[in-house]
Parts: sequence; C-alpha cells; structure tokens
Amino acid sequence: MRIFVAGASGVIGRRLVPMLIEAGHEVHGGTRNGQGAEVLRALGATPWVADVFDREALHAALRRSQPEVVIHQLTDLPAGLDPARMGEAIARNARIRAEGTANLVAATLAVGCSRMVAQSIAWAYAPGNGMRRESDPLDLDAAGSRATTVRGVVALETAVLHTAHLDGAVLRYGHLYGPGTGTDEPSDPVRLHVDAAAAAALLAMQSKALGAFNICEANDQVSNARAIQLLGWSETFRLCGPDRSGR
Repeated sequence: MRIFVAGASGVIGRRLVPMLIEAGHEVHGGTRNGQGAEVLRALGATPWVADVFDREALHAALRRSQPEVVIHQLTDLPAGLDPARMGEAIARNARIRAEGTANLVAATLAVGCSRMVAQSIAWAYAPGNGMRRESDPLDLDAAGSRATTVRGVVALETAVLHTAHLDGAVLRYGHLYGPGTGTDEPSDPVRLHVDAAAAAALLAMQSKALGAFNICEANDQVSNARAIQLLGWSETFRLCGPDRSGR
C-alpha cells in the first residue's frame, strides 16, 4: 500500500516510517526542508519537500505520490519542548492543526484518497470527575494558551472526522517520552512512549478504524480501553523490546 506520512521526519515519523516499510508498505514522506529529506531517504522512504501552508506544493506532492492512506503527524514544537520557546510554539502548532490540516485534507481528497489517520492530544478534555473517554467533551471553555491549543485540536479533529468522503481516525496521544522527545521520564501521568505512538498509527491504518482513540499509558485520568479493544494496541510496544505487538 502507498502511504504518505505528513511530518515524516518528525519525532514520531522517524519511528513510524521504518515500521511501515517493514510491514511492506511503500512510504512517501512529507518534510519542510532538505535536511528532513535526507533523513527520510536514509530510512528508506521517498521524500517530498513541501510546506503544509503552501497549498500548491502540497497538492503536487500528493499528486506525485498517489497515496492510498495519508498519516498526519505534523507539529511545530521546539527541540526538547524548550520551555523558553513553548509560548510561541503553541500558536504555531495550533495553526498547523487548523489551517495545515485543512490544506492536507483538501489535498488528500483532491488526489482521490479517502483515508486519513491524524495525531491529536489526550489532554484537551473539559474538567470533570472520573476517567475521560473519547465521547467526553473537549475543554471549549479553556482560557489563555490552553484555549489556543484546544481550538487547534477541535479544528483538526473536525476536519479529519467530519469532512464528507473522508474516512478519518484521530489518535489522541499522551505526553511523549523516549528517543528524540527530549525526555526519558515525563512527569505527567497521561504519558506515551514514542514507539507506542508510532505503533498506534500503523494499527489504525491497518484496521481501518474510524473516530477518536486515546493513545496513552494506563492512568487514572484518561481511558485507553477503546484503543486496546478496537486497535489491538499495546502501551508496552517498543521497536527494540520484549513486546512488539504493534504490528
């Protein structure tokens, strides 16, 4: 199967691309610059340099790659989630989730592809008691920088899950840790190893599952039961480790 991974040279993309290739897929990777293109070539993918805000270049990349599935892993975050740079990054990331996702959805449909798996987050739920599940409301009353983040998430999820003729799945990732993330041990209980994040994208693509899925390690705030039941996902998956059940 031909897969286009938008944001393929990012933290999750670098773990996901080899998994897709190992599974027998032809992988095309979108990246913003030549450095990212070299990374993708080394991983065995066909790179396409295109900014998600450049509609013409994005459409051209998808026309040439002719994907059967698009996997959206686009973010714009500083290396190691540098706190000094996170303020401005929140606004850029929200723009990618809103405007960038809209452009990617339009390009996907324009080339005749009707399947998308996209990255979201698992900490945008409205406050409440008990475990947060996918059917629970997002925090639409948030203020400040959290409001910026939630608005971006709502725009992304609406575009992926509610656009006509698009079969979409949204993966609500926990706070990432592991190779390339800048941390080996996150403080937040809604956490997720980067390899398990990549495995969820592969499983969602293979299962043709629809809707939203919480992808995070077991905790007392957000339930991951739907992903375990419908995707067969395991939080213990590692590229080099005892559990490689993310196939």
